[in-house]
Amino acid sequence: MAYDYEYFKKEVYALTKINLDAYKEKQMKRRIDTLIAKHKVTGYDKFVVKLRDDKAVFEDFVNYLTINVSEFYRNPEQWSLMDKEIIPELISRFGKNLKVWSAACSTGDEPYSLVMALSRHIPLNQITIMATDIDKQVIEKAKLGLYNEKSVASVPEDLKKKYFTKVGPSYQISEEIKSRVQFKQHNLLRDTYPDRCDLIVCRNVLIYFTEEAKDEVFRKFNTSLKEKGILFIGSTEQIMNYKEINFDRKNSFFYVKK
Repeated sequence: MAYDYEYFKKEVYALTKINLDAYKEKQMKRRIDTLIAKHKVTGYDKFVVKLRDDKAVFEDFVNYLTINVSEFYRNPEQWSLMDKEIIPELISRFGKNLKVWSAACSTGDEPYSLVMALSRHIPLNQITIMATDIDKQVIEKAKLGLYNEKSVASVPEDLKKKYFTKVGPSYQISEEIKSRVQFKQHNLLRDTYPDRCDLIVCRNVLIYFTEEAKDEVFRKFNTSLKEKGILFIGSTEQIMNYKEINFDRKNSFFYVKK
């Protein structure tokens, strides 16, 4: 059976460019076995034949693996500001080798959006994003890099065309972009923060935290940033006491370390 699954992974990659190694094998096999049973097929080899021959089954399979909760370029007007003002400002201040941290990155839409946004200003091989989340499972999904149509709806068309491949009803992000992101498990309330960051992005996460926990995290973000480094937060959040914790407010979503 192990041999069969190794064969299956290779065949799936050949058909879809989806790398099933990005998931924990036990969990992924369990999910795929459920799908195979649903289609009344016996064995991975026969399911591969079904995937090749039956478009509906192929699309069902890809859709089954697609991330449904993420969204690229969430709040596009803020990403437009990032493109026109924030990134040029950071480059003029710190150079092109920026240290960027995507905190609580969930299923990868945010760090991958950052790579694409930066790619308009910096060669891809000079971009590295640290991306962290408390949940190992969502990190595995992020590494898979497979998203549904709604998730990528706000990606600028030129970037979508350049960096995504249509796989059935879904979109696979390119290895060029994936390779620029380093994923790691991290607990915002417990673990050590990276230091001397130029840009930290943490959006629509802290709304679930208590006021005390939010304050603690915002203070730690400030400590993690270089002087004049920038914090980008979500449209559902604001830092009421930003002056007290050593930030200047650039606008409602971007804060600069004093």
